[in-house]
Amino acid sequence: MPLTVVQVLPALDAGGVERGTLEVAAELVRRGHRSIVVSGGGGLADQLVREGSEHVTLPVGKKSLLTLRLVPALRRLLLARGASVLHARSRLPAWISYLAWRGIEPENRPRFVTTVHGPYTVNRYSGIMVRGERVIAISGFIRDYILKNYPETDPAKIEVIHRGVDPDQFPYGHRPSTRWLEAWRAENPRLDGKFIVTLPARLTRWKGQEDFIDMVGMALSGGLPVHGLLVGGHHPRRTRFLGQLKARAQALGLTDHISFLGHRNDIREILAISDVVCSLAREPEAFGRSALEALCLGTPVIAYDHGGAAEILAEIFPAGRIAPLDTRGAVLRLNEFYESPPVVPQRNPFTLRRMLDQTIRLYEELCRPAPAAG
Repeated sequence: MPLTVVQVLPALDAGGVERGTLEVAAELVRRGHRSIVVSGGGGLADQLVREGSEHVTLPVGKKSLLTLRLVPALRRLLLARGASVLHARSRLPAWISYLAWRGIEPENRPRFVTTVHGPYTVNRYSGIMVRGERVIAISGFIRDYILKNYPETDPAKIEVIHRGVDPDQFPYGHRPSTRWLEAWRAENPRLDGKFIVTLPARLTRWKGQEDFIDMVGMALSGGLPVHGLLVGGHHPRRTRFLGQLKARAQALGLTDHISFLGHRNDIREILAISDVVCSLAREPEAFGRSALEALCLGTPVIAYDHGGAAEILAEIFPAGRIAPLDTRGAVLRLNEFYESPPVVPQRNPFTLRRMLDQTIRLYEELCRPAPAAG
């Protein structure tokens, strides 16, 4: 029986939550279900509609008490569209969704699902994310976070559905085109003959850029011909941090050995030409997509052994795990990989297809009629 699934999130701009929403929406349409997304709009709304979903613009992510006025509008939408599943993907939209859902007679309510996308600050406001009839955790780390911080949560209603990478988008052994390589070499002549080490992450203090700079400095001091690439944009309010990073590199004499590339649309190509990719988040990440993308391409990864990245490396490339915050350990591992380049297994259990199958199976199971008594 076709379902009507309503996903609710703050906006449709770039980001992991947004990307996952569009992936699930497109797959629902492909399987003959009706997909509706409620958000404040954004650059991905047109793509969503082109792929067959409906978009309803409601500013459910606007942090204002006035946002509570959207509860009746969302409730009317759910009833008018005959929603089968209401899936909330962020805290404020989850509150609006929950209040709208709770105001519907139980026999007419859609099933209520939430996804915990990260280790939110533990408080009553964040607690809405574990109030779904089913709660999706995007990694085992997030499942443990829920059970530790919200012990009243029934473990049976939590389902771990790892985010995934499409192997067609990040194919094993991928090599960039000749045209791209020529442009890259012209743009980065300093990289010829260098051992290229890359940290792909937006510029924010907890993502580990400072550790990365220190690691490159220690590796160079030990004679490793390394060049570091910092790939990732920064929020306008993070300009000061970018300046601090550049000053740190200069103070360590690394100006010619670290490149600040900013936001790039060719991240797959950069990961593919890198000798090693690093994941050095100083706080555990919920999943660790960049590490997985690199491993899918066959590029070795060195990662702090915590959070979602630890789960990914444990399954695919255990040799890349190092103790959290151990930059000296990272340098030792870099040297090992330089002396004897490891082969990354062509194996990825964290695929986009698996994530989509598990998510839609959850919807379908929730909506399956209960067997008749007797």
